[in-house]
Amino acid sequence: MSNEAFKAALSRLAAGVVLVTAQEPPLDPDDPLAPAGEDVGMTATAFVSVSLDPPLVLVSLREGSRMDDLLDEQPRWAVSVLTESQRHIAGRFAMKGRISDRLLFEDIPYARGEASGAPLVGGALATLECRTEQRIAAGDHTLVIGRVLTAELPSAEGGPLMYFRGRYRQLG
Repeated sequence: MSNEAFKAALSRLAAGVVLVTAQEPPLDPDDPLAPAGEDVGMTATAFVSVSLDPPLVLVSLREGSRMDDLLDEQPRWAVSVLTESQRHIAGRFAMKGRISDRLLFEDIPYARGEASGAPLVGGALATLECRTEQRIAAGDHTLVIGRVLTAELPSAEGGPLMYFRGRYRQLG
C-alpha cells in the first residue's frame, strides 16, 4: 500500500477541527521579572474522547513538531473546538513555515485558561483544559492522552468546523 492510497482513504473520514494551545514555561522560572513563555497553537483533526471516567481525551501530534516538544515539557494544555466561522483560525495555525505564534494570536479573541494558562479561543463551541497523563510513540506521531480538568461551552452559535477530503467544510 502506498502513502498516497492511505492518505486518500483516510481523507474520506470527516473530522472535527480543534485548536490545541499551550503556554511555554517562563524562560527563567526563578526570576519573577523574566519574560513569560510564548503561547503556542496548532490545528488538529486527530482529536478524540477516550474515557468518561476519568475524563480523558487524545490528540495526535507530529513527532518533533513544536507542539510535541512543548507538551513533552509542559503538562498543561487546552483545546478549543472551532466553529464553521473560525475557518481562518484553523488555516492560520495549520500553515507550514508560518510566522511566530505570538503574531498568530494577535487579533484572535481569547481568554487564558485558569487551569492551564493556555489560550482558549473566544466563540469556540467548547473549550477543554487538560493535563497530560500519557504520551505514546506511534509511528511518526505522538499520541498525547490528557485528563480533562475543565470543560466549558462558551458558544452555542453556529455549527462545527469539519475537515473532509483535504478541505475545511461546514456540517450539512
